[in-house]
This record gives sequence, structure tokens and C-alpha cells, in this order.
Amino acid sequence: MKGKCALLVLSLILAIQNLSAQVSADCASAIPICNDTPVNGGTQGFGTDDFNGASETGCLEETTSGAIESNSAWYRFRTGASGELGFNIGFDTTEDWDFALYKASDCGSLGEPVRCNFFDNSDEEAYMGVGEDPTGNPETVLYEEWLQVEPGEDYYLLINNFSNTNSGFSIQFTGRIFETNPYDALDCSIIDNLLGPPVVACDNETFEIDAETENADTYAWYRDTGAGYQLLEGETTSVYEVTESAMYRVVVSLDDGSSLVSDVQVAFTEAPTAFPATDETLCSGELYFDLSMKDSEVLGTQDPEKVRVSYHRSLSEAVDGINALPREYPLMIGTETIFARTTSVENSGCFDASTQFQLTVGSSPVINFETDVYICESRDAIVIGDLDPNPDYSYSWSTGENSPAIGITNEGTYSVLITNTADGLGCETTATVEVVVSLAPKITEVIIDDLRPENSVEIITDITGEFEYQMDDGPFQPNGRFTDVVPGIHTVTINDIKGCGQVTETITVVGYVKFFTPNGDGVNDEWEIVGLDALQDPELQIFDRYGKVLRVMDKNSTGWNGTYQGHDLPAADYWFRLTYTDPRGQRVEAKYLDAHFSLTR
Repeated sequence: MKGKCALLVLSLILAIQNLSAQVSADCASAIPICNDTPVNGGTQGFGTDDFNGASETGCLEETTSGAIESNSAWYRFRTGASGELGFNIGFDTTEDWDFALYKASDCGSLGEPVRCNFFDNSDEEAYMGVGEDPTGNPETVLYEEWLQVEPGEDYYLLINNFSNTNSGFSIQFTGRIFETNPYDALDCSIIDNLLGPPVVACDNETFEIDAETENADTYAWYRDTGAGYQLLEGETTSVYEVTESAMYRVVVSLDDGSSLVSDVQVAFTEAPTAFPATDETLCSGELYFDLSMKDSEVLGTQDPEKVRVSYHRSLSEAVDGINALPREYPLMIGTETIFARTTSVENSGCFDASTQFQLTVGSSPVINFETDVYICESRDAIVIGDLDPNPDYSYSWSTGENSPAIGITNEGTYSVLITNTADGLGCETTATVEVVVSLAPKITEVIIDDLRPENSVEIITDITGEFEYQMDDGPFQPNGRFTDVVPGIHTVTINDIKGCGQVTETITVVGYVKFFTPNGDGVNDEWEIVGLDALQDPELQIFDRYGKVLRVMDKNSTGWNGTYQGHDLPAADYWFRLTYTDPRGQRVEAKYLDAHFSLTR
């Protein structure tokens, strides 16, 4: 049963026409082909069984003929260069064709095919082959991957009709090898023919076939357009100028009484036209120009499935069909000429590169001012916009003002339309400025984690803003956590990066346990504060829940053992108050201390 498979796609098409030509049903008489490729007008039978009764070769299986071949055609070719090579086999979409490609020097040692396709044509595709479908169909299953060839490799190609109804096929070689070696990608020396290999030309040109032969007496030319060869009256020279697709024959009478007969196929592909395209004016702010928007102008009434459009920076590149510009073409300020080329999908040798258009790109205004602005809650007004304006720019604000910069007092969204008036193209850019009120910073809480080998302090604020934090005279940092803080008096600062002020607080770092157990076991028998010696004239008062002072301590005092006037106090919570003399000589109370601890018995 015939199945499905995957493919790879990309092609450079050389030729395709629907015209009867040479065909051989047997491998031994395979038709040699090279750069100009033939078109077959239908196959009839399979001649000798080239597989000697085998039921399969590669992907090909036995057909209704009882053999692998069924209405078959054999061709051979030899590579003349290295590179990526493929081919397209075109046929009627209602028909089912298969192929097998053998890398071999003779029919007696074909081996297994290097490329093979036996999938049915239920999708009614128009092409099969190696490389890419020329229509760009990514879903087709009738294509095998590209060949990577070297010079001097011989190949045999079997094309087989599976449906037993056929109107013929065409073969077109494809691949990047024809870009690097357009004249010797395939070796034409394998064709020994007076008139040479089959020829594919464009219908807007004429082609001469030359039968010049030594010792010739007379030349007679014939043409076959499908009803047999007919004598071309009056054509008696060695050269004949061809103007229409047909099979041509020359009979050369030699002076020894013998004669030579040679046939050649000449097929013409419809040449495309590149219609005029209008000039384009754009602004650099658009970044890219979609060149495909020009396709409809360049194509005119031509079918985009049959004619492709490409764009190039120079006429020579357009003529050679190289260095096509990307469809999303990056814009460059100034004027440049874009050259358009139309190319026949069937025959890339048929093209027109006579059309060009001007692409002019004006300079869009550049925004060089802040678009995210903060206004301090304590400030009356700020200025937004361009403080160093370009003299070629004009400005139109959503407030109705036309100056480069404006003063505002309220938060909100402000927009300005900026126009470049220098080049007459009027390129515009719209800028949106978001103004947000920034609140002054505030210290909400200071968390002091002490009685550890490394004390830490964390500054907390409930104000939303962009702040930086500092301890004493140290550097500002983006967060409020400080480590390795020594005991003593410190200043902590929060600064608004947007310039909306700062706040500073004095904190005291000392250490104390949160509970003690005066039970005489030698562990936590006394409660005390560590670090009082870092303060000047410290005084510590301990209270019970009713505010009664139970003990007053200074930096020379021993710890509190949980007694009052010689009596043990009950297990309960107790509080303390710490005061000291600050560097200004004022008596102050330590802030941000959790002045609470527990007595446990």
C-alpha cells in the first residue's frame, strides 16, 4: 500500500514545459540529460524488466503490470560540480507518479535507490522530487531531502506511472549548485547529439540550433508539434532560428552520399514582466518596510503562483537573481533605489529586472527626555519634556501647549506629538510621560537582632518608593538590612532616589535575653543588658506591669536577680527603660527596643 513521508524544501528551478520528448522505457537506453531538461508527453509500457522479476526496489513495489515498472521512463545524468542538488518532476494533479534515483555507473549494478518516493497523490499535488516543492507547499509528502553531490557522480532516474493513466511529466533540476555553477552543475559531455541536449528558453527570445557538419552538402529542417515531423520549407542552412516549442529534426546530406539525422526538443517558458512600481516615502520610526506590499504592483495581472518577485540593492544583483532583500527590510535614513525582479516559477532563467522604485526614509524625532517622572508631594511644580530641544522639531502637548517642555503640578499622563520639520517629510513621534507623586520616606520600624556574634539591623518603611539606605556615614545601599553592627549609638537614613527627601533616626544597639530563670542553677540566673559600656551615662530602669520601679542600673551594675528589697518576685513579664547622654549632651531614651522580658521560675 502506498503511504506518506516527510520532506525538505528549497529550489532553484531551471525549466518546465508540457511538450512530448524523448523517452526510454529501459535503463540500458536511458536518456542522457544535463542542464537543459526534457519534458515527456506520456509513457507507454515498461519494455524490458530492469529488475529481473524482483517485487521491490527501495520504496517501489510491484504494480498492476506484474513488475515494478509500469509505463516507465529512464534518464541518466552526471554531476559536474559539488553542492546541493535536487529536481522537480511536474505532472497532472489527477495522476499518480513515483520515482527512484540510483547512484550507479551502469544498469547492471543499480543497487538500492538513494532517493525514492512511492506515496500516492491523494492530495492532488503537481510536483514530486528531491529538494523542495516549487509551489512552497510545506505539507507535501512527495519530496525527499536534497542530494549533496561531488563532481563525476553518475545517477539513473526511474520515473514510473502508478495510475496507468498519464499525460506526461516534466523534469527540472534545482538546488544551490546552480547558483555556484550555473553552466557546469551537470556534465553535458554524456550527451552525444549533433543538435545537443534538450533546450528550454523564454518565449520573449529566439533560440538558434546549429547543425554545422563537416562535408555536408545540404540541410533539411523538420518540426513536430504533435502530429509528426513536417518539412520546414526554405530552411536549408546549417542554423535554424526557433520561435516556438516543438521537437526539431535536421537531416544532413553528406558528400559521400550518406546522411545524419538528429532530433532536439526546444521548449519555451512564458517570460514574466516586471510592471512599474511607485516610489515609497516612510519614516525611520517604522523600523521596517514590508517589501511584499509592492508585489501586487510589480506582478500586475500575473499569477503569483507562477511568478515570484524579489527585491535587490543593485541592478546587477537583480539580473543575477542574487542577494535578495529580506521581506521585512530595515529602514535607513535617506533615499535608495530598490530593484525588483520577476522570475518564472517554472524556469528561473526567464525573468525581468527592468523595474525599480525609490525608497525615501525620513528621520523620526528621537525622544531624549525622561518619560517616567516623579513629583515630590511637597513640591509645587516640575518641568517635563525636552530641556535641550532640537531646533528642527515642533511640539504639541495634550495640554494644548506647544513648547518643548512644560510645567505641571499634578500627577497623570501627558502626551506630546513631536514633528521633524527639517526634511519636509513631517515624520512624527508621540511620547507619553507618566507623572507619579513620590512620597517622602519614613522610618516605620527598626528591627534590631542582637545578642549574637554578629548583630544586625533592618530598617522598615511602609512608604512605596525608590529608596536607598545608609547606616552612619557608610555608603548607601538598595536595601535596609545591615549586618556586623557593633553595640552603641547609630544613625540610620532612608533617602528618596528621586530627590523627594530623606529621613534619619538614631538607634541604640544593645543586647539582652528575652527571659531568665533565677533558680540558682548557674544558667540565666540574672538578667542584664550587654553593650551598656558603649553608651555615655546609661541608666536602666526595670518596671513591673503596674509601672513600679524595681531596679535602677548603670554600666557598672551587676545583673538583676529577680528580687525586690530582698524578696523573690513572681514569674511574670517585666519592662525596662534605657536612657543615655547623646553626642550633643542631651539625655535621650533609646528607641526601637522591644523593652520587654520574662522572669520564669
